[in-house]
Amino acid sequence: MSTPQTQDAALDNQQLAELVARDIPAGAYVNLGIGQPTLVSDYLTPEDDVTLHTENGMLGMGAAAHGEDIDPDLINAGKIPVVETDGCSYFHHADSFAMMRGGHLDCCVLGAFQVDRNGNLANWSTGKPGAIPAVGGAMDLATGAKQTFVMMDLRTKKDQPKLVEQCDMPLTGVGCVSRVYTDRAVFLIEGDGRVVVRETFGATFEQIQQLVPFPLEQA
Repeated sequence: MSTPQTQDAALDNQQLAELVARDIPAGAYVNLGIGQPTLVSDYLTPEDDVTLHTENGMLGMGAAAHGEDIDPDLINAGKIPVVETDGCSYFHHADSFAMMRGGHLDCCVLGAFQVDRNGNLANWSTGKPGAIPAVGGAMDLATGAKQTFVMMDLRTKKDQPKLVEQCDMPLTGVGCVSRVYTDRAVFLIEGDGRVVVRETFGATFEQIQQLVPFPLEQA
């Protein structure tokens, strides 16, 4: 599947979701995390041959449901109504986690507070006193899926980097992230601290380097 050409401006959430959807290989079994990743389902078609898994017990999840298609019993892990695809099946919550932990998913797409240059992921707690933890199935997905893609903004609302030298928030998974999709660029985590900028949106490589606090490589 091809990817969109480099954009003249930063990507919005919908454009980023479309990009991720195009990068998922045909035949893959995939889990989409809560938040931005749920949008990816809207850009997958039957021709893409991608099967979506949810941690609440659904295999063959479709796009977000609207209008008369909404069934309150059919929701994803983020409680968003979804539609079925042909051959959709349902199972116990424990069986769903067994699929996640047993290495049966080809890919998961998760949001993040931070990702560092070694592919460590922090997405369940900021670590601040009194913060509400929200780990859900993220630890199981990050370590159980064969690949972990992250969707996030490159900078926080306070203009701090989210792609960092070393995570200082509680870790969800160690060395698990292989690719980071942001509004400004796509980053490939290559191991040994190497991070390659695959493509940029509304910025040059040099401008992206100024927004990330460690040396990057250009594809």
